Amino acid sequence: MTARSTGQSWFRGAYGAGPIHLLGTLAALVLTAYTVRVVGLSELWNPDVWWQSILVWFLGAIIAHDLILFPLYALADRLAQRGLGAGSRSRSRAGVSALNYVRIPIIAVALLFLLFFPGILQQGAATYTDATGQTQEPFLERWLLLSAGIFTFSAVAYAIRLISASRLNNSSRAAAEPDTQQAPR
Repeated sequence: MTARSTGQSWFRGAYGAGPIHLLGTLAALVLTAYTVRVVGLSELWNPDVWWQSILVWFLGAIIAHDLILFPLYALADRLAQRGLGAGSRSRSRAGVSALNYVRIPIIAVALLFLLFFPGILQQGAATYTDATGQTQEPFLERWLLLSAGIFTFSAVAYAIRLISASRLNNSSRAAAEPDTQQAPR
């Protein structure tokens, strides 16, 4: 083992990730500190209406995501892995797992909901109508249609993958089987 790989393995064992991860984390912290310095703490905190402060929303997002939502969707992913049989023993006959063909559309639909939920749930309808002259009624229908399209696309992609894997397995089995027919004499 070389001195470099020993040092890297020691660093990885002590830190938990590689040195590039540490550099990226430090760069993000420096950028955050610079942003706070340029913008100023007074702009991040609204003393008149505390709940409208950027700092409160940022801390709330950290708590809501890291302590509540992440464990919930990690649990949901584990349950999906068990339910869909994501292990190597439980793949379909063609050898293709359905897990990512379900996981990715769910993530896309959830992110779209998160992005457009005020319109989907018709929050701030009066303000939206005053600003745009339109209503929020189409948001729910469009989100549902887009969600159906995403899941349909994923199902078609999975079907294509199953068919191609099945054809590949059939052709490899046919090539592996010895020719049992004797040539006429």
